[in-house]
Amino acid sequence: MTKRDWLQKSTVAVMLSTSLLMFAEGGHAAAKTVDSQSSAKTTAEVVTQAKALVGKDYKYGAVGPNSFGSAGLATYIYKKAGITIGDTIATLYKAGEKISVKDIQSGDLVFFSSNGTGAPSFMGIYIGDDQYVYASQGEDAVVIKKMSDYSKKLVGVRRVLPADNSTGTKPSPGETENNSSLGDKVIAAGKKYLGTPYEYGSTRSNKKTMDCSELTMWAYLEGANIDMGKGGARSQANYVKKNGSYTTDINKLKKGDLVFFMAYKGYKESDYKGIDVSKQNITHVAIYMGDNKLLNTFSKESGGVKITDFKDTHWGYRFIMGGRPY
Repeated sequence: MTKRDWLQKSTVAVMLSTSLLMFAEGGHAAAKTVDSQSSAKTTAEVVTQAKALVGKDYKYGAVGPNSFGSAGLATYIYKKAGITIGDTIATLYKAGEKISVKDIQSGDLVFFSSNGTGAPSFMGIYIGDDQYVYASQGEDAVVIKKMSDYSKKLVGVRRVLPADNSTGTKPSPGETENNSSLGDKVIAAGKKYLGTPYEYGSTRSNKKTMDCSELTMWAYLEGANIDMGKGGARSQANYVKKNGSYTTDINKLKKGDLVFFMAYKGYKESDYKGIDVSKQNITHVAIYMGDNKLLNTFSKESGGVKITDFKDTHWGYRFIMGGRPY
């Protein structure tokens, strides 16, 4: 081998080693942070943890579990969800992917400064519905604030979770593959019980009979591994409001959403004239399947668990809200 050949091979080897080292330290670590935690359930865990810590004490630099600094709160919450991130504002401000505020989703890290420019001085976690959680030095506690009230102080949004539009995110241009897939799994789990006889106040100890909320309970437990408890329709609606996202616009429902209804007043639209449905009590729940169909069970005479039409029927006239518990 000539000296020239040896130099060429050595140069190639050094370049290859450098490239592999850069990938191992940069690309692979980023992929682990984002791609290995791609489920909507992880986003829900982050949001649930953030809400659960509201009221805890503020302490500069603290990382929990009883007191938190600004960055320490995010570090603790993500660690509980199985994700390791940095522990300083400066480090987290470079983590993951930079996101436009118009594309913000639940679980995103949000950064602020007192004058809205320069390096961030405090941060929090967006939890949907124009809200974020952060450890406030001024209020000496972990608090929930409105993003819109801090819009002039916002300097950046970073994402270390995959986009899924799952928990009250804005905007919601449509379902991602993850979200759609989870909705399909919920529907598939529920369809296994087609024909199961209806029983009001079923015990939930077996699946020989079901009422409406037992059907939805099993569908979400088996299809999405989400346990909403053994309560009825109203209890499930409260669970959705607390842990997930919901809408009162019937045209914004997504496949797999739970849909909640007021009591039956009649079949015709005129039977509901003058009734403010939003102020009625929730008495029934079903699963939206898309294509104007519901997975439903509501009386012994109806034949048990079945698929029914939705809009332009008494179900559409009785609709109060719909959403998903994550």
